[in-house]
Amino acid sequence: MTMSRKNLLLTYSLAVGVRYLFLHSDFQKDIVNRIEIQTPLNSFKRVVEGRYRMSLGIDPYESDSLHVPPLHLTFYTFLIDNFPNYLPYIFMLIDLLTGHCLYTFARRYMLKLYIKQEKNKHTYAEDALSQLLEGRDLYLPPQYALVVFLFNPYTIFNSAAMTTTTVNNLLLSLFFVGIIYDNLVISLAAMTLSTLQSFYPVIMIAPLYLTVYKRKESHLQACLTLFIYALSVIGIIYISGIIYNGYQFLDQTYGFILKVPDQQPNVGVFWYFFMEMFEHFRLLFLFSYQMNVTVLYFLPLTFKFREDPPLLAACFVTLIAIFKSYPSIGDFALSLALLPCWKHLYSCMQQVFISSVTIVITTALAPILWDLWIFWGTANANFFFGATLAFVTAHIFLVTDISFAYTKREYLLKYGNCRQINGKDAKLVLE
Repeated sequence: MTMSRKNLLLTYSLAVGVRYLFLHSDFQKDIVNRIEIQTPLNSFKRVVEGRYRMSLGIDPYESDSLHVPPLHLTFYTFLIDNFPNYLPYIFMLIDLLTGHCLYTFARRYMLKLYIKQEKNKHTYAEDALSQLLEGRDLYLPPQYALVVFLFNPYTIFNSAAMTTTTVNNLLLSLFFVGIIYDNLVISLAAMTLSTLQSFYPVIMIAPLYLTVYKRKESHLQACLTLFIYALSVIGIIYISGIIYNGYQFLDQTYGFILKVPDQQPNVGVFWYFFMEMFEHFRLLFLFSYQMNVTVLYFLPLTFKFREDPPLLAACFVTLIAIFKSYPSIGDFALSLALLPCWKHLYSCMQQVFISSVTIVITTALAPILWDLWIFWGTANANFFFGATLAFVTAHIFLVTDISFAYTKREYLLKYGNCRQINGKDAKLVLE
């Protein structure tokens, strides 16, 4: 059972209506200039400036304003030159496509979980019925995922500001569709383009590898897929260097992401530490932070979720949003929209209420503290950073809670709800 075409059309129409209202409201200019939404990496104003410099025959990467890779700059230039009056509506359409991709992914994912459950049902404990998927779990999570994405304020503001994060979210959602349908062309293309835009999706090689291996049962085929991915990224960068007469863009794109030279405040944690620390410690913390988002959790999470590549990919998407050098609320919109897909884990989660309330409160509090700091002068950077730190900590709790719930549910399915040791009821005693 899925949403009817009438309900889908109504949902999409309401989503377009909400975005249209924000786009033509007095708040649109304020939304574009909010540091929670716009960053040096996803600002469309910088893309327009780069396109203008390029039209004058000036290298757009000579200045320190443009940080979009050449392939994506070419795409945005095409849109600006051919559809200048329809750009806001194009970003609306991209949002709708992303929502539909998430709906398609969630529907297929829940079906696969249900089929796997019915296949292994004979191995589950007798008193584990409360942990099993029901019929309604096949159609409710996809609907929730669609609604959460399309009507999330993070997504709406991101679309109204026309940030490049809107396009990146579409690419990542296409990657999820590709791995759940075992479509290597879609997953490889989406992952390649997403990596070229923001670098950090390179860690998606783990769920891609696991997906290919589970399908082909061949490590050689999986490694070949990763080789094609690496060859595609290198090839596009090489061609971009030829077209743009050099590789200066590498320092202004991926170098900018890795070296973090701009300390403009955002919803992440990079800016505060690099603003406050002594300069001779910068390289140490720079390596530590970048390893945190790319290397540190890569192997542990890959090993733990090796049987569930989509869940692994969702964890990586959330970790990227949390720890990337220039995050925006648009990065968190995708990870929050994926939460309904783990509805079967909710009964084992312990911190979802606290995390949700913290995210809501800090989202409302951060703009207030920013205004008190910048415009009123009655606060300082510590106030705003405190809100952003609580914001990312809440998302960290969500990731750890999902990981714990996944492990706990596996245990309950195998051993049941029994809490006895040597025939006696077990008790947890603190001494």
